[in-house]
Amino acid sequence: MDTPCETLFKQREITFCTLHPDPDQPGSAAALLIDIEGVTEVRVLDDATLRVHYHLAVICLADIEILLEERGFHLDNGLVYKIKRALFHYTEETQRANLGCPKGDPNCTEKVFVNRYRNRDHGCQDERPDHWRRYL
Repeated sequence: MDTPCETLFKQREITFCTLHPDPDQPGSAAALLIDIEGVTEVRVLDDATLRVHYHLAVICLADIEILLEERGFHLDNGLVYKIKRALFHYTEETQRANLGCPKGDPNCTEKVFVNRYRNRDHGCQDERPDHWRRYL
């Protein structure tokens, strides 16, 4: 069984439409994605497919696809690919929500660790009531 940290690293394949002026869409997309925060590895599989490894707490597949579409890349919109993408988007959104990462919040990892620190017993907590802390 995967540990929780291992399940945050995702590996997905992005398939591009072959009817595009750029014959090497996966290569161009790989050059763009390699510099994005959270993307750990990008590999071109063939003339229409790209494999992306990324950290889910930093970026999700929906964000990657939106970035590619904004840059003019055309994703394959066949029925099978649409269903796969919808399933991946749903599962990743649910997993990010369970981690405490609300949709559209890019800084969710820090919040998870801050909440964990607040709830943990340690010697750095002030035992005084709230009204005493404001008084002094």
